[in-house]
Amino acid sequence: MNISVFDLSAYISFFFSLFALVNPIGMIPIFTSMTNAQSIKERNKTNFTANVAVIFILFFALLFGNIILDLFNISLNSFRISGGILIISIAFSMVNGKLIANIKNNKDNIDSKNNLTTSSIAVVPLAMPLIAGPGAISSTIIWSTHYSSWMNILGCTITIILFSCLCWCLFRIAPIIVNVIGESGINIMTRIMGLLLMAIGVEFIIVGLKSIFLNYI
Repeated sequence: MNISVFDLSAYISFFFSLFALVNPIGMIPIFTSMTNAQSIKERNKTNFTANVAVIFILFFALLFGNIILDLFNISLNSFRISGGILIISIAFSMVNGKLIANIKNNKDNIDSKNNLTTSSIAVVPLAMPLIAGPGAISSTIIWSTHYSSWMNILGCTITIILFSCLCWCLFRIAPIIVNVIGESGINIMTRIMGLLLMAIGVEFIIVGLKSIFLNYI
């Protein structure tokens, strides 16, 4: 499928799929708790490093998505269905409020096992797997199959960069947001993002099943 680089609706859809998957608003209290021992300068450096790493991780998935699928002899439709199931499972955890709790538990386990310093949390676990997690990577690989030109790669890359910039801005003002909307507001936003994310996962599954069904007709 060849998406015109000027087809903004496709890139807007990709942007919001990443936003719903990652849920950076729901990540704000996690980021705040992980960097509460850092100075403002160190926190800003962590924020910048993490989002630059996210750009590289998602760009790798975008650029080599088709190659990865071909290497393991995985059809696009099968990956769409599996990616949709993964996205729906993440959405369920967002709707029932378990996602943030699970992330906090995973973060505590990583800290206790690896004794992470403030200089190392930017890439692991903040950039990966907390921001550029399996859901975001799977979604990016699926989107990588929607282009057939370098112009489309450029359009998707710009989308990824804009998304990372948004995450950087939100994390930069994280303490202010936490004070304004509070934990209850963040929980509400997380559940709303979960519902949107569930719809995206269902759409992935429907498209995959429809394509498989048409191939057998």
